[in-house]
Amino acid sequence: MATLFDPLRVGDLALANRIVMAPLTRNRSPNAVPGDLSVTYYSQRATAGLIVTEATAISHQGQGYADVPGLYGADQLAGWKRVTDAVHKAGGKIVVQLWHVGRISHTALQPGGGKPVAPSAIRANSKTFLVKPDGSGEFVETSEPRALDAAELPGIVDDFRRAAKAAIEVAGFDGVEIHGANGYLIDQFLRSGTNHRTDDYGGSIENRTRFLFEVVDAVTGAVGAGRTGIRLSPVTPANDTSDADPQPLFNHAVAGLGGRGLAYVHIVEGATGGARDFSQGDKPFDYEELKASYRKAGGTGAWLVNNGYDKELAEKAVADGYADLVAFGKLFIANPDLVSRLKRNADLNTPDKATFYGGDAKGYTDYPTAA
Repeated sequence: MATLFDPLRVGDLALANRIVMAPLTRNRSPNAVPGDLSVTYYSQRATAGLIVTEATAISHQGQGYADVPGLYGADQLAGWKRVTDAVHKAGGKIVVQLWHVGRISHTALQPGGGKPVAPSAIRANSKTFLVKPDGSGEFVETSEPRALDAAELPGIVDDFRRAAKAAIEVAGFDGVEIHGANGYLIDQFLRSGTNHRTDDYGGSIENRTRFLFEVVDAVTGAVGAGRTGIRLSPVTPANDTSDADPQPLFNHAVAGLGGRGLAYVHIVEGATGGARDFSQGDKPFDYEELKASYRKAGGTGAWLVNNGYDKELAEKAVADGYADLVAFGKLFIANPDLVSRLKRNADLNTPDKATFYGGDAKGYTDYPTAA
């Protein structure tokens, strides 16, 4: 019977345990460049079987929040190389989450002050994070997006490809995770609530998953399927996303991924950061059916689960064979030595929510390790 602390082969990666550090936006990379604090923060947490970095923009257009890192400039890649070197020195494995926010942005963050882009010109009832002239942060309403022309999509797909290639070859990451969740661009194409297109990228499930598969194929072609994971969130309402009938949509999505040889599939269960039993549509979402659809289609990648897992729930998921890997978010913010604490049943630090977004070392690199 498998445990959280057993090693596991995930695609091309040999992991020391099944505990994953979830991607966590922290807004501490001015000019989109990871700095000294990021080097310390990630290397402190290198005992995780796998670290998935905070979401990282594949292009300037893909940026949606102030002081989040990027992968499209030389300084950004050099900053990440310092992070990966430190994590590897500490014995860890780290992949970067590839991000295009789509409509969850603001004109102040876009090239030339332009509108954010989206599948359809539907403004999100959501907020983003900006830095004021005095250096303090504030949450503001997202800007109205413009609908992408179909002719623009190959360029965005290529941005994903180039970012993935640079992440491996220049920044030294062990792999990449495509962000297809939480109401960002790929998820916006998937969901009926955000995709009102009438061309080959809208309407039917087959059309709405087309962009997802194009991105996956471009990324795996650049860095190999064994170094590629993907994150999906079938029912989350994050960033004002919804779908009237998510089960067949996401069953089709994971079935399409099944034959593509991915290292892992990362599933956010329920509402991201909220209720695990949250659902959309007429009936509760069936995650067992989702996984079965993936396996039936030939999917051999590790099944990574996320959202509200504590030690007891995580141990059961792994022992029962429901999950191969379990991601922890807020617990990793406050406990850099989370793996050791879980193994020893040590007390856990409580995360300081006031320091989640923006700031300095406080609430970022100053949490104590257990004695």
